Amino acid sequence: TGVASSTYYDRRKSEQRTTTKKTIAVLRGRPVTNHSFTRSGEAVSDEQIEEWLMELVSGEEHSYGYLMLNECLRIQHNLIINKKKTYRLCKKLGILHPQRRKKIHYPRKLARNHTITRSNQLWQLDIKYGYVAGYDQFFYMAGIIDVFDRSIVGYHLGSSCDAKQVCQAVRTAL
Repeated sequence: TGVASSTYYDRRKSEQRTTTKKTIAVLRGRPVTNHSFTRSGEAVSDEQIEEWLMELVSGEEHSYGYLMLNECLRIQHNLIINKKKTYRLCKKLGILHPQRRKKIHYPRKLARNHTITRSNQLWQLDIKYGYVAGYDQFFYMAGIIDVFDRSIVGYHLGSSCDAKQVCQAVRTAL
């Protein structure tokens, strides 16, 4: 056939591995039950639980996730139900909320990898704001400091802090 015998037997062995992995994946874990029990010992079918979930979602609990829906089922219907089963039923019904994405925190890029030997080589600017209680308004302060000796080179203090005012503070610092 034009194929090396080692290649033939290697492919044949890998095909056998994938078919055995598929059968193992199906047989893994405990089989899924189609009922749950109440605290009094009565069996409740999954269809009934799905109906209760849909009632909860259509009511005030529309914004609840599967964990809160699980608690509602436990409290309102005295069910003994695992949160994983509630998750599976919510997924089947299509009522799961999208998961929140983790916020990416970017590192602060301060004066790193700089060798500062004298004053006025590197400045940093920071804008702060505060609240004046007696006048019921905010104030803004843009401060420019020298990184070498941590002295204030220039600043702006006022009720607003636009680009013009920051540029004016930089000009006065120069």
